[in-house]
Amino acid sequence: MSEKIIVIDDERMILDLTSMVLQHCGYQVFTADNARDGYAIIEREQPAVALLDYMMPQLNGLVVLREIRQRFPATYVIMFTGKGSEEIAVEMMKAGAADYVLKPFSNANLIDRIDAVLRLRTIELRNLELLQERERLLAEIAEWNRELECRVVEKSLALERAHNEILQSEKLAALGHISAGMAHEIRNPLNAINLFAQVLRGGVGENPEMTSYIDKILDDVQRIDDILVKLLSSSKRSPYQLRSIRLEELLRQIVEGFADQALVQGVTVSTEVPEPLPAILADNDELTQVFSNLIANALFEMRHGGRLEIRLEHDLDTATVTVKDTGQGISAENLGKIFDPFFTTKEKGTGFGLSVVMRIVKNYGGSIEVASEPGKGSQFVVRLPLR
Repeated sequence: MSEKIIVIDDERMILDLTSMVLQHCGYQVFTADNARDGYAIIEREQPAVALLDYMMPQLNGLVVLREIRQRFPATYVIMFTGKGSEEIAVEMMKAGAADYVLKPFSNANLIDRIDAVLRLRTIELRNLELLQERERLLAEIAEWNRELECRVVEKSLALERAHNEILQSEKLAALGHISAGMAHEIRNPLNAINLFAQVLRGGVGENPEMTSYIDKILDDVQRIDDILVKLLSSSKRSPYQLRSIRLEELLRQIVEGFADQALVQGVTVSTEVPEPLPAILADNDELTQVFSNLIANALFEMRHGGRLEIRLEHDLDTATVTVKDTGQGISAENLGKIFDPFFTTKEKGTGFGLSVVMRIVKNYGGSIEVASEPGKGSQFVVRLPLR
């Protein structure tokens, strides 16, 4: 397809002669005798070259030149001028002219100048396309790099989580060996203390002070025995019975069990439990222990009010339970320790609760994750396979 050229000149003779010459050379030619009509034609036809008279009525040719270069950068401008001074030539080139032709001009010279400008335009537009393509490719590479970095971070976090889970399993296994031996060794003298304390209680008669001392001994003996039981349960699975459990029903029952405590503490409880949900094969007591522990911990952090959100979601393979509170949150230094046995921030806590939760969830091939920000609360996410 032949290139489009517009001729803008206030002399009708120049317009007619130039148009005839250019059409004879195969160009599509448009003419305008004023700048306003020229702008309209350029906007509509988008010609490759504009031949523009330097001495335009009403508007100076340089003003029109600058306007065309600003509004229509793909249209290259060749200036017609009857003034051949170098200063004018420099001024026109600085204003954006691709070339200039002195009047009077020969047809051959005009065609040569137009051909040269068209070649220059083709090269520069191609270079511009290449630069734009380069920028696009660089942006695409940068996006790939960002995506790769994100994947590396994700994989690193996944490896770190897997490493932490292995360490946690090793800790629980070691704890199991230690706790079994400790329970046997401690319970023997503990039973003796308990028996002797009961004998002493029968011999002190009606002495209330001595009776109170013996009662404290018996209470502490029982407390030690309770700790041993929790220690064993955190590392060793108790007898269990698998059956089909509806998670939505189990969560409703657990939430109802905490309703009075939440009301007294001024905690608003929000639950999102879809129906129907596929049943999961599990032990009812174990799952109750998992979610009761998480909800109890959340309420402990909101003793003066807050919001507790419990959300149950699922896909074809996994059930996901999210327990989110608006409590004090967990500091960054403690976040990696909360599933460790014996670790607790509570004054009277034993530090077995979350380690038991971790063990139970792992027994079912699931996972548990925690996210927390001090002062803004915590979120625990438990994922359990449905099959």
